[in-house]
Amino acid sequence: MAWRSIQTGGPEIGCLEIGILLFPEHRGQGQGTAAQRLLAQYLFATTLANRLQAITNIENIAEQKALERAGFRREGVMRGLAFDGGRWHDGVLYARLRHDPA
Repeated sequence: MAWRSIQTGGPEIGCLEIGILLFPEHRGQGQGTAAQRLLAQYLFATTLANRLQAITNIENIAEQKALERAGFRREGVMRGLAFDGGRWHDGVLYARLRHDPA
């Protein structure tokens, strides 16, 4: 897991982008959801961030479900975002605000 500040014109670290990578043998056990939920709680408790966001490949349905279970809301599709495997892929943007229900 990792996070980085995204500049949005507001206070510094008002928006943080998070990311996660699980080894295949640990997928499908709820660990990603739990880790993202705990990270969101930690970041909201220890920073001034108002918004956390995450982007995933549009084909990564498991990660989309994990983000939703961790309290993130789907905000939209980012067309042609990433080039991988010889072709362009769309991404899906998710976000959770400080006062959103968990």
